Amino acid sequence: MPQLENLSDDHFINLTLNTQMALPESRDTLLHFFDQVKKHFPGMTNFYGRDSSDFVLEEDKELPSYRWVSTERRRVFSGHVNPESPQEAIRLHHLILELIPYSLSVSELDCESMNLTYGFDFNFRGNHNQLLIDALGFHPAFETLGHLPDIVLLRNEPSMEFTFGEECKIQCRLSLETRTNAYHVRTGNYPDDQLSVYLTARHTGSVGEGDTFHTLLKRLDESWNIWWSMSCNRFSRPLRFAEQSPAGTPIFFVDAGPSVCCLFGPPQYWRPR
Repeated sequence: MPQLENLSDDHFINLTLNTQMALPESRDTLLHFFDQVKKHFPGMTNFYGRDSSDFVLEEDKELPSYRWVSTERRRVFSGHVNPESPQEAIRLHHLILELIPYSLSVSELDCESMNLTYGFDFNFRGNHNQLLIDALGFHPAFETLGHLPDIVLLRNEPSMEFTFGEECKIQCRLSLETRTNAYHVRTGNYPDDQLSVYLTARHTGSVGEGDTFHTLLKRLDESWNIWWSMSCNRFSRPLRFAEQSPAGTPIFFVDAGPSVCCLFGPPQYWRPR
């Protein structure tokens, strides 16, 4: 797998554990949990509460890469923004899953669902909806829409859900979020904003017999690896290249096995990547 920082301007890997029962609200219990996290990552020194039951411990958010952990009434979150490698982020998530049975009394039986999300943000000043068309094209059923006169796309956020196997134990959702609205299109004033791509692998229900939080996290992460091997060349790289190309430049993508050849504009401007 190539380095994630080569694919987007920012990326993150987040874990969400939803519980059936409310987490402990004792001051000593919560402080002990966050203290244990801080012992493993001493740079996590920024601690604050958002309301009576939501608390956050994080590293300096001004750093290029930082970790964070938070708790809500029935949720535990952990995340790593711009990790050097996926393994760095997964290491944090495994630590949280190791601590919560003892620090917060969360057992495998108490698991309502576990989500692992890989997110990618692309900074782009322009029409995000058009960028997605340039990079990924239209669905064939709607392709003629893009050739109709006076048609301007106001929302283009493809999404899909899939699973591996008929038992549907782990479900994955791939979604894109644009931030171009009708005001931007009407005025032509496009801010420099982020177009986001999310891939979430989700397990619902208590952890199965013979499994643990750790084996479940590993299985969720394997789902990402399977998707990556199938879709990187056809999805993430074309979007990155479209974002970096001049506005209005025609882009053509040629599948070349494990790599992608990106052709920008007329032949004299073609450049393999």
